[in-house]
Amino acid sequence: MTDGDARPNSWDADQYDADHSFVYEHGADLVELLAPRPDERILDLGCGTGHLTAEIADQGATVVGLDSAQSMIAEARETYPELSFVQGDARSVAVADRDPFDAVFSNAALHWIPDTDQDAVLESVRDALVPGGRFVAELGGTGNVARIVETILAELERRGYEGDHPWYFPSVGEYATRLEDHGFEVRDAKLFDRPTPLEGEAGLRRWLEMFGDSLFEPLSATERTAVIDAVEERLEPALYNEDDQTWIADYRRLQFRAVSV
Repeated sequence: MTDGDARPNSWDADQYDADHSFVYEHGADLVELLAPRPDERILDLGCGTGHLTAEIADQGATVVGLDSAQSMIAEARETYPELSFVQGDARSVAVADRDPFDAVFSNAALHWIPDTDQDAVLESVRDALVPGGRFVAELGGTGNVARIVETILAELERRGYEGDHPWYFPSVGEYATRLEDHGFEVRDAKLFDRPTPLEGEAGLRRWLEMFGDSLFEPLSATERTAVIDAVEERLEPALYNEDDQTWIADYRRLQFRAVSV
């Protein structure tokens, strides 16, 4: 799911698929934007457990899935043994045959790569593409999960800890400029709200345990539990739907389609 140094490559692939399937389910629209063709070779960058890789392959394209997390790659290979999956780093895209790709696709992975490494990623992606190749991606945009992040950081500060979230959430202008600086022409780019249900009363807690664990690294197990309890209490009026017993994460997504020139 991730590349770069934002967090250890210790994802629990089973928990990811069981509790957070919305990540790849929301990627269906992005596959439509990619519009893969049977004669194309496509790289799925940050492929996770491979579900979107398989959707792209179902449309006839030859697909390689790449992810830095060994657990994700292992799960993808077990689920889709007929497809090709490679453990690797988005800052240095390299696959066995080194043929260029007609398109690079990425869903919910780029925001895990630190700001300081984004230029290396874009250079790597451009080098991996044929001239005129497409780069189609979605990541967290500016303001993504802002309520959740602000509440966690406030609780950490109240307990004497300094915290900083591990994600890179750029604006459209910021990322479009970066793409252009690395030889891409931006054809489409948008920032939009996507309120995202986190199923069940423990939905927010499970989300924090899967995606926000690095925020709690300085804490003992007891302190961690206390912080999450406090975050749930403070966010419940705004983000918890009592009728459906569902937390709603305040997602904002940045989606773009660019072409190498």
